Amino acid sequence: MLETMIRRTDRPVVIEHGRPVEKAGGDREKTLAYSILRAHQKKDGKGSKMKISFDAMISHDITYVGIIQTARASGMTEFPIPYALTNCHNSLCAVGGTINEDDHAFGLSAAKKYGGIYVPANQAVIHQFAREKLAGCGKMVLGSDSHTRYGCYGTLGVGEGGGELAKQLLKGTWDIDEPQVILVWLEGTLPHGIGPHDVAIALVGATFPDGFVKNKILEFAGPGVEQLRMDFRTGIDVMTTETSCLSSIWITDDKTKAFYDAVGRSEAFAPMTLRDGAGYDGMLTISLDRMESMIALPFHPSKAYTIHELQENPREILRQTQEECNKSLRGVRLDLENCIGEDGKVRCEQGVIVGCAGGLYDNITEASAILDGKNVGNGYFDLSVYPSSAPINLALLADGTAANLVRNGAVWKPCFCGPCFGAGDTPAHNTLSIRHATRNFANREGSKPSDGQISAVALMDARSIAATAANGGVLTAATDVEYEVPEKTYVYSDEVYEKRCYYGFGRPNSKEELRFGPNITDWPKMPRLEDGLLLKLCAVIDDEVTTTDELIPSGETSSYRSNPVRLSEFALSRRVPEYVSRSKAVRALETERESGVFPEEAKEALQKLGESEQNVGIASVLFAKKPGDGSAREQAASCQRVLGGGANICYEYATKRYRSNCINWGILPFTLDKATDFPFEAGDWVFVKDVKKNVENGVPVFEAKVLSGGKVFPLTLHLDGLSEEEKKILVEGSLINYYAAGYGR
Repeated sequence: MLETMIRRTDRPVVIEHGRPVEKAGGDREKTLAYSILRAHQKKDGKGSKMKISFDAMISHDITYVGIIQTARASGMTEFPIPYALTNCHNSLCAVGGTINEDDHAFGLSAAKKYGGIYVPANQAVIHQFAREKLAGCGKMVLGSDSHTRYGCYGTLGVGEGGGELAKQLLKGTWDIDEPQVILVWLEGTLPHGIGPHDVAIALVGATFPDGFVKNKILEFAGPGVEQLRMDFRTGIDVMTTETSCLSSIWITDDKTKAFYDAVGRSEAFAPMTLRDGAGYDGMLTISLDRMESMIALPFHPSKAYTIHELQENPREILRQTQEECNKSLRGVRLDLENCIGEDGKVRCEQGVIVGCAGGLYDNITEASAILDGKNVGNGYFDLSVYPSSAPINLALLADGTAANLVRNGAVWKPCFCGPCFGAGDTPAHNTLSIRHATRNFANREGSKPSDGQISAVALMDARSIAATAANGGVLTAATDVEYEVPEKTYVYSDEVYEKRCYYGFGRPNSKEELRFGPNITDWPKMPRLEDGLLLKLCAVIDDEVTTTDELIPSGETSSYRSNPVRLSEFALSRRVPEYVSRSKAVRALETERESGVFPEEAKEALQKLGESEQNVGIASVLFAKKPGDGSAREQAASCQRVLGGGANICYEYATKRYRSNCINWGILPFTLDKATDFPFEAGDWVFVKDVKKNVENGVPVFEAKVLSGGKVFPLTLHLDGLSEEEKKILVEGSLINYYAAGYGR
């Protein structure tokens, strides 16, 4: 079904007379993407990498404390570019005592001290604030959240781990290989009832499974763009993260201009159109007229089906889905067939419209129209609605939309990202929650498999969620219900922001004291790279993809993101619970070595490997086939490092940002040839000789040895594509050590 909606072209495409033609010979420099990248590229940059400086940055309250602490420890005295600190993740302040609000107090004090922008809790989700206050045509914005996507506003948005933001605060650069660009050509007219999440889910389903657009930039154009309102474009654009692309950009038009006029920033608009001769590395053609109401089943946004497909064959599809899900769960089994009623219809028990994808004005007004004259009912199903910013909230209150939803049984919530990552609206055990949110990874909705608790999230558009709500929780496509699309326009008011947000860019106050809570701690010491490295396998994960949610779970762990040691106790806790104790035991060996006594256990392993202990460091290592899909959170790597981690071994990294996180925390990002078997187990030893020298010299191949079952096996590891800066970071042991050694200033 997806191939009828989205056609793929893996051959070069050139723009001729404003339309794409399949042929070679185009000029990538003429794309919108490259016009923006080149304008932000450091002119005196050396080497093959593009060295990019951003116009603005944004972080939320799970990430900004660690970023500021890193930059502060490395010599930062003020924010050199506008940096907005939003409070939309840890804003419940209901878990862990005072520690969430302590982080918020730290954030405001940092904004005052270093000259930043501070957005208090419940005022805006991170990306809506960026759209309304930071985006601009031709600009680049860096965010410490993977869904940093502002392409339809003419802005290249990039989501990265905190280390990359710290580099910008220290006037460093974002270093990348020159990316390929894929043209996304929209054509046709939208059917009634189709929303942005329907298009987005289809796009993710058509591209993610085989990595068709991985680390590439998507450039949206075509006659179909013109008919799409800005909220619709936004809803597609923010979900491009789930395709594993690097970033996105769109042509701009009168609707884009109207947005900037409405938010009082007319100067931020500039026309951006395709240029004849622009060359693309491939193309996706989206036929809007063929779109259907979609659902992404657990546990990934790419598990895409039309709602009609699921309605016609629920038992087979849900059985297949639960079998795939249960392969990676521990301690509990998911039973999606339990969601099929006696009448053979799929039943849901919860609906949520939330966050940077769902909580947009048009989504909510149209959901309200579908529920008008109907109601959520008094059964198991419930519906929560979270507008994505205070100005949107104010507009929905003023025009009666909020009142209509509440009147018909919906629960009106504040501006909060919680349900997207497992903090809020946790559904009941073994039930199905349908959400217009960004992700539906395992355990992201708050279940705890180790305690026998499991539930599942399916992604759907707000329109179909409202249609399902009006049908008492029976899965329903919005295309199957009659309703009038409301003639409403978002009336933006900056009054709330002006009265609550702190705008301090350009006005740092060095005398301002940072406010620390008892949970805000500094990073522990991290060792430099030695000549040789003895690694002990502490986790072997055979799943096809390992997400950052598995490497460091979301939800209640978020309260400890400002305490590196405390947070590290949660590493892999829902996937390999033994990892923490194993890795801490290896860290103890390294601590003993650093004290001047080489531990007997490690010495014995080296003797069996035929190696000397001279100048050999000891660290833990994990193996996963393809780690790092999902969130940009740096803690997926930093927690490993705090526990004594020194390397990852995999076939490929799911995202550029996770690999960068590993490097910034001194974790060697090794890869294997895809044809190489990895039969080794937790407890086996891996020795890498001359690792420091090879990293320094950019040697791409490392010959290693594995001690397994008393026998020694050869293993070839790869580590290539490192910039000169990345080599130094790995040798020094972390980004913090790199700056402490006097580099990068």
